[in-house]
Amino acid sequence: MNKPNRTTAIVLALFLGGFGAQKFYMGKPGIGILCLLFCWTGIPSIIALIELITYLVIGEKRFRDKYWKN
Repeated sequence: MNKPNRTTAIVLALFLGGFGAQKFYMGKPGIGILCLLFCWTGIPSIIALIELITYLVIGEKRFRDKYWKN
């Protein structure tokens, strides 16, 4: 599995977060499918906004430590 890039995760959460694109990219397809199923409610968009802020605030090193699974 490729290791996720922080910049790519930020862009996906910003533009396609309401559809769960960042979840698929980060290796969580189950949650990504749930986001697709509930995209009409707006809840995945709120979650994507929170994740976007999280990705922006944490640094590159903390992102790698948290999301790069060995």
